[in-house]
Amino acid sequence: MDQAHGIRQMTASKPVRVMAVTSGKGGVGKSNITVNLAVAMAQSGENVIVMDADLGLANIDVLLGLSPKFNLSHVIKGECALEEIIIDGPGGIKIIPASSGSASMSDLTPAVNAGVIRSFSELTQPVDTLLIDTAAGLSDSVVSYLRAAREVIVVVCDEPASIPDAYAMIKVMARDFGVQRFHILANQTHSIQQGRELYTKIYKVSEKYLDVTLDFLGTIPYDDYLKKAVQQQKCVIEIYPSSPSALAFRQIAKKALQWPIPKTMEGHLEFFIERLINYSTQENRL
Repeated sequence: MDQAHGIRQMTASKPVRVMAVTSGKGGVGKSNITVNLAVAMAQSGENVIVMDADLGLANIDVLLGLSPKFNLSHVIKGECALEEIIIDGPGGIKIIPASSGSASMSDLTPAVNAGVIRSFSELTQPVDTLLIDTAAGLSDSVVSYLRAAREVIVVVCDEPASIPDAYAMIKVMARDFGVQRFHILANQTHSIQQGRELYTKIYKVSEKYLDVTLDFLGTIPYDDYLKKAVQQQKCVIEIYPSSPSALAFRQIAKKALQWPIPKTMEGHLEFFIERLINYSTQENRL
């Protein structure tokens, strides 16, 4: 069976939301945001798969206290299929775990990345939304996922390096790779106003120097309940559903689920996979 046939055989014949959650620097709470948004979307009736695409420094299984038997490194080695490594996460979400503490996994060649991407053609599980938790920064794999995703969510926080690093990432993705739409999400803010101020800093410099479209997705407030949930390796939206951060996650998830999905091929998971394969193949030729 050839690769194109495998992609055509996917069950995802209906439009699928593909969202990448990323950041210019590490330590801004990106992975925690990804899983809580995923659970919020699942609570709305969506079939959600979260892919841990921080391939060498997996966070999601640790964040949730999960112990997957297999991960993406086993898929790359040909030891099992992608379908076999998917595990159940909180709130009915599914998780594709990555490998932790593996330098070789964090620096995959474009050809190997393409192999990982091709394995998506094996998926038979229903999926409405695919959330991709990328590594921080701009490795080859991060660039590939950001180029292929329909929506890119950039997480920032009130730390000195967060805004400059986020802007630098947006600039490279816009200038070198043609990604022009970004949703800015401010984390650990003390007010909505503080979140808007962080967004405004990026917006002003981007408007002056870049040809991009930015929008303010919202804020996740500083919340002691969120800290407690992290310590318990749980999602705040499940164990403290009335907390300020849980309410914010639901509001942001509702907003993201209202983003239009094109009825053309661009809105299908097959299209996402083909774009990733094409980008990886192009990079391999360079």
